[in-house]
Amino acid sequence: MAELNTSGETDTLAASIMQQEEAAARGEDDSQPTYRIERPVYDEAFIRSQLLHRRENSTTLRLRLANRLRCSSQKAKAAVFSFLPILTWLPNYPVKQYLFSDVVSGLSTGVVQLPQGLAYAMLAAVPPVYGLYSSFYPVLLYTFFGTSRHISIGTFAVISLMIGAIVVREAPDSMFYVLSANGTNASAVLDVEARDARRVQVAVVLTTLVGIIQFSFGLLRFGFVAIYLTEPLVRGFTTAAAVHVVVSQLKYLLGVKTQRFSGPLSVIYSVKAVLWDVTSTNVSTVILGLSCIVFLYVIKDLNERFKKKLPIPIPGEIIVVIVSTGVSYGMSLSDVYKVDVVGKIPTGLLPPAAPEFSLLPNLVTDSFAIAIVGFSMGISLAKTFALKHGYSVDGNQELIALGLCNFISSFFQTFAITCSMSRSLVQESTGGKTQIAGLLASLMVLLVVVAIGFVFQPLPQTALAAIIMVNLLGMFKQFRDIPALWRTSKIELAIWLVAFVASVLLGLDYGLLVAIAFAILTVIYRTQSPKSGILGHVAGTGLYCDVDEYEEAAEYDGIKIFHSNSSIYFANSDLYVNTLKEKTGVDPEALQAARKTQKKWTEKANGDRNPSLNMCGKNKKQEVTHEVVSYDEQRNGQLGADRRASLSEEANFLEPPLTAVHSIILDWTPATFIDSVGAKAIKQVIKEYAALDVQVVLAGCSRSLISELDSLQFFTGVATPAMVFPTIHDAVLRCRRSNPRTPAAPTDGPLRQIHL
Repeated sequence: MAELNTSGETDTLAASIMQQEEAAARGEDDSQPTYRIERPVYDEAFIRSQLLHRRENSTTLRLRLANRLRCSSQKAKAAVFSFLPILTWLPNYPVKQYLFSDVVSGLSTGVVQLPQGLAYAMLAAVPPVYGLYSSFYPVLLYTFFGTSRHISIGTFAVISLMIGAIVVREAPDSMFYVLSANGTNASAVLDVEARDARRVQVAVVLTTLVGIIQFSFGLLRFGFVAIYLTEPLVRGFTTAAAVHVVVSQLKYLLGVKTQRFSGPLSVIYSVKAVLWDVTSTNVSTVILGLSCIVFLYVIKDLNERFKKKLPIPIPGEIIVVIVSTGVSYGMSLSDVYKVDVVGKIPTGLLPPAAPEFSLLPNLVTDSFAIAIVGFSMGISLAKTFALKHGYSVDGNQELIALGLCNFISSFFQTFAITCSMSRSLVQESTGGKTQIAGLLASLMVLLVVVAIGFVFQPLPQTALAAIIMVNLLGMFKQFRDIPALWRTSKIELAIWLVAFVASVLLGLDYGLLVAIAFAILTVIYRTQSPKSGILGHVAGTGLYCDVDEYEEAAEYDGIKIFHSNSSIYFANSDLYVNTLKEKTGVDPEALQAARKTQKKWTEKANGDRNPSLNMCGKNKKQEVTHEVVSYDEQRNGQLGADRRASLSEEANFLEPPLTAVHSIILDWTPATFIDSVGAKAIKQVIKEYAALDVQVVLAGCSRSLISELDSLQFFTGVATPAMVFPTIHDAVLRCRRSNPRTPAAPTDGPLRQIHL
């Protein structure tokens, strides 16, 4: 129980917790902690003069810069450890405890990473072998620079699809048709090798630019940008990306030949093209693809059902790759049944080569979108695993790590990467402890690239399409967010739906921009529609709650406590002032106009010879009696009945709405900042109410907010520090004590004794 004794406003401050300590020493169980404080009412002027004094900062800007830039062995060591997080854990790596788990996890992840690398290269519109390159170099680099112990870096469906859309836009098939002379007939033939080479160049340059952007953002400490990609936005966006991916794989599943579309309405065009050529479906391709889908779905369901009993998940993807490759090779599906296969996979790694930087100008906007989406996907999953396993990740270092992975790897012909949800879950669920697991997974991919890559040349493309589609089941489960968001937050539901619809119809790049713009608009909407109300005191406590929501909250006579859960700045200062006047029922302009009208009426009435007529007018929330002097003709010593009725109506109409409110308290507890426009608006409000003998005071200001008011020179003229109070109750006590119109507080009322 906390007791605030206000009788006489004593100027002593005492905190008595002796009784509680003695009770604890005696072993008594007190279920409700208590404290007792006796102090005077504080205002800002008293606090500044008596309680708080700012520290003198004698450090100059030059000294601060010198301290910041001074080099020492500790700073150098910290910088190295921050840039290379592997140095913080590798020297103390517990081999006996972690190595076996990391080996099992690495092999399991590598088994999944291999087929996904081949499959996602199709999404990126580049030959499959480049998916293997992208599954090796970035994973190897992340081991040294990353701070997460569990995420699996490499190819990812959403990023690969975004890259594929850009690659197809910059290098469409129409650019690579050449005339082939066959006797007297000439026909246009697609130069596949030239097209693929150009698309690889575009993907590599795009990856280089993505790496530069992410690395620069990391150096500039821009890791916070991910917070603007709210979870409903990301989930709606990735669900739309899953729709794009499935639509893009329909032609591989059916074995039809259609062009690849990009840009707005590409989903509709792709579906239309597939349906238009559905009569040319390759039956063998469909049977093989559907069989792979059913098999993978059953395996995933078994892994989910028995994940606690299985030591490692059943590697359905690698089984599909091996079996379908063997069937394709044994039955000559490519030659006999015209089933599309992966084709030539070069053996060995490519030498480093500089990207074609002449392509950069057309890719700047796209690279920003990929950089932000890739980072947001990575950091969200990294934070999830870090929270689960009790360690921390550095968002800025993650940006640097992803930037280096993309930038350095791009010189070895890779495309942009991020973490994969499915592989990360495999790496974590199979017991992975550190990124040694990721390192082993990358070495498995390297083994395939340098030694046995040719084995997968007969792999049917429909099997890869099946792997991609089944891996997207988790994203389609995000449709379950819609009913949940409908029950919890309509605004977040709107963000989810806008992100989904815009990304499906406009493409992933434009859709992301629209979704971010809409999310920002919702923030503006919330600041423009804050919840506000009039607060009342809950008897026996120090609590002040909305009188419209809680029965126990009661207003003090003559005092209005206005609460709005927003800061005050240029965008909502007018709204704040208008809502204040509406909620308190005290409009200075209306009162001033009414007073002028009353003055004119009184001056006119003072010249009349009629006796005074007392009239009583009553307003909502106020009751005031006025004497109105009127003029009327007398007939036989009596007032005319008609004129008397007219006079009564006119007097009531002209009665000024004088208010019984003498004090208005602005609760600024929720306010975090104020700008010059908001400060000017509040000073104008104080001035307007002061003309009506209504004092306006501020309560609940934080010290940072008061510092902003000082810098804005708020405390000049009508505004002084003496009208700022640390709590609402301090302001209430001062208003009740200082105003002569306030009825005396009862001796046993809440102002005499407050229990918390």
